[in-house]
Amino acid sequence: MPQSDNETPAAALGVLVDVLGRLSSAPSVPGAEAASSPSAVSSADEVLAALVRLRELRELLAAWEPRLIEAARAAGISWTQLAPALGVASRQAAERRYLRLNPHATKPGLTGEQRVQAARDERAGDRAVAVWARNNAADLRRLAGQVAALDGLDSRTQESVDAVHEALGANDSAALLEPLAEAAQHLSKVHPGLAGRISDLGSRTDEIRQSTQNRNRR
Repeated sequence: MPQSDNETPAAALGVLVDVLGRLSSAPSVPGAEAASSPSAVSSADEVLAALVRLRELRELLAAWEPRLIEAARAAGISWTQLAPALGVASRQAAERRYLRLNPHATKPGLTGEQRVQAARDERAGDRAVAVWARNNAADLRRLAGQVAALDGLDSRTQESVDAVHEALGANDSAALLEPLAEAAQHLSKVHPGLAGRISDLGSRTDEIRQSTQNRNRR
């Protein structure tokens, strides 16, 4: 059954841990006890309800992160300090993540329902861009390889290029998009051709994200 209206996020998480712990094929889950008998294994209905809870928790977490970022900024924490906590490599990437998670940042008058819809639209756009990146992995990796091979750069530019090199090791080509965009900002003067190609790539992904969000609102 779906998560009830008065079920707290902590309670929902507890249910998920319990269900996962009773899946005979599941890896070890911290806080969960392994299934002791076939009768202890989660039923199909329980698994389905757990997936509903998981989706609802993801939506809550997506709404919480920008609020926590705003609280951190209000407390005087810089974007540079926030970057590692958000799992990104730079101040600019931290700001972009906040804007992606909080597309209504410049529209404080949105209602709670509108905020949820905006977050859903943003996630739909991100998924569409990720699919596009995977379908164009060869071209993306070729461009990223050219960026990663650059040398003779200043320290900040080299840092952004190193991030591209590191992302090349990821299995998912979508992981290249953010470090490439970051590197382009530093390469515009020293390697304008490469920076322009990355900019064109960014324009394409922006179009995909926007068209997906527009369809999602219909």
